[in-house]
Amino acid sequence: MKFSVRVQLSFMMFLEFFIWGAWFVTLGTFVLKSLQNTNDTQVGMAFLTQSIGAIIAPFIVGLIADRFFAAQLILGVIHIAGAILLWVASSTVDFSTFYPVLLVYMILFMPTLALVNSVSFRQMKDPSKEFPTIRVFGTAGWIIAGLTIGWLGWEKSGSLEMTFKMAAGASALLGLFSFTLPSTPPVKRDTKVSVSEILGLDAIRLLKNRSYLLFFVSSIAICIPLAFYYNFTNPYLNEIGMTAAAGKQSMGQMSELLFMLLMPLFFVRLGVKKMLGLGMLAWVIRYALFAYGNVDANYWMLIGGIVLHGICYDFFFVTGQIYTDNLAGEKFKSAAQGMVTLATYGVGMLIGSIISGPIVEAFKTADGGHDWQSIWLIPAGIALVVLLLFLLLFKEKKAVSH
Repeated sequence: MKFSVRVQLSFMMFLEFFIWGAWFVTLGTFVLKSLQNTNDTQVGMAFLTQSIGAIIAPFIVGLIADRFFAAQLILGVIHIAGAILLWVASSTVDFSTFYPVLLVYMILFMPTLALVNSVSFRQMKDPSKEFPTIRVFGTAGWIIAGLTIGWLGWEKSGSLEMTFKMAAGASALLGLFSFTLPSTPPVKRDTKVSVSEILGLDAIRLLKNRSYLLFFVSSIAICIPLAFYYNFTNPYLNEIGMTAAAGKQSMGQMSELLFMLLMPLFFVRLGVKKMLGLGMLAWVIRYALFAYGNVDANYWMLIGGIVLHGICYDFFFVTGQIYTDNLAGEKFKSAAQGMVTLATYGVGMLIGSIISGPIVEAFKTADGGHDWQSIWLIPAGIALVVLLLFLLLFKEKKAVSH
């Protein structure tokens, strides 16, 4: 890969995840503190927009990136439109106005997670070695976003609407920059077009591989408890008195950055099954640490739970993306990445967002706080069951029947 292309892809990843991290980490706190008359169930509803977008993503990606339009062009159009929506979201004052804006934005944004992967993979000869060194800049973008929020004190001052304005500026920049990215035209040139091809459903053939099918189902199941982390960690840390919580949460992405750089080594030594299993085990431990942590003697547990994010994310999500790319045929790489997005951020997080809000609301205490220990032990238990079933049933295979 040319150095100039590497720089372009790295900057693309940086902005992609800076945009997401700029507002997503503090979304729960924004809903509860910045909007009028809201509750924990509405926090779950806000995060549910991510899942709706992720479920629609494979159809959009399968249509535009694998068939009709160059991936980098549609990436630019989406992010320019996204910048406008993020700016509008920053000025809303109640949930009924905020929610539809966020929903439209996430339907547009979630497909871009697959598109940036598609643009990157198409420039690489060996994604298992080259992709982590590019993707690590996305992690850096998320870190910088979190540290900026903590440094500017937007949580403490109640100015979280600024997170959406910051994200809007970055989205406009990425939109314009996308038009300069390496051309990633559609691979398919067939004259006959089936409905399944147009909708990106050809990637479903990967599920004929029993091992991949189990990975797909496990991806859905493990993201149910993941929703608890994304939706309620920031409100939890702010409620129990952690200062600059968003900034502290960026330590999770710092850990992610470290493990991303080490992934090529781990991938060769451990293989897909052990890496996926370690990622799920880290989630079990993380939730247990949150359950028993506090801002006093057990402060280290809170930090430990945050730092484990590197293993949680890299060993499962990034490994899964590489595993999928290795199995997918050349014509279906974009659609296959979209299908992974559907399983994880889509169906799994959808279920998690639906159940997490009411569960957290149910454990509300008389003083307006929450019984966080009981809350965090629930996702810990779910993750443990998924881990055990995965270790018992998954068998790593190298090829898929087409």
